[in-house]
Amino acid sequence: MRSTGRTGGHGSAWALAALALLAVSRDTGTRRPPAVSPPTAPAHVAAYGDGWQTGRRLYADGGKGTAVREVVWGGCVRRSLTARPREVVDRDRGAWVLGCRHGVGGEHPYRRPPGHALTRRETDPGLLERFRTWAGKNGRERSAATLTRVVLVHLVGSEYDVELTADADGAGRRADAERLAGAFADWWDGDDGDGAAWNLLVRSADGDRLTVRDL
Repeated sequence: MRSTGRTGGHGSAWALAALALLAVSRDTGTRRPPAVSPPTAPAHVAAYGDGWQTGRRLYADGGKGTAVREVVWGGCVRRSLTARPREVVDRDRGAWVLGCRHGVGGEHPYRRPPGHALTRRETDPGLLERFRTWAGKNGRERSAATLTRVVLVHLVGSEYDVELTADADGAGRRADAERLAGAFADWWDGDDGDGAAWNLLVRSADGDRLTVRDL
């Protein structure tokens, strides 16, 4: 995970805040709702419930240290990229992440689905142009040539993933996507956006996921 340059570093303060939020979010043994969301639940409720169940399994396997790994170091966020069923997770990945984090919250975890959808997609043409400018000045034009769009996928609070759309096809499109991701990650190290970014995804124009890497 890369923390951002414009809003200060991501370190002990963020980690302590995350753990404090997790700690105060635990309930005190009051009656809790069923762990499984009803079939007709809204997308964000269903995704939260699925993430919560995953978090409970992780806690059962890993114990108290699970919260640090899954909350502070981004385990739940990264798991959301491969968690199944995708038809549930992808409808609100931010809600899934929140559920997962609540689920690892100890023996008596907090469980309260959000009242609205959490995931929000925001096209950022400014980042696109700044990256292209950097690529042109640093001999990475070929790597950046296929990039057509940059989208910030807001998940929970100020945390987000970065999604690139590449206009690439043919047998070499995955190699092109990996080259693009590498160049973008190199640039991101010195020119981050606001908030806390976890993952970089590259998709084709038709939505296929071509590659994923950490930021």
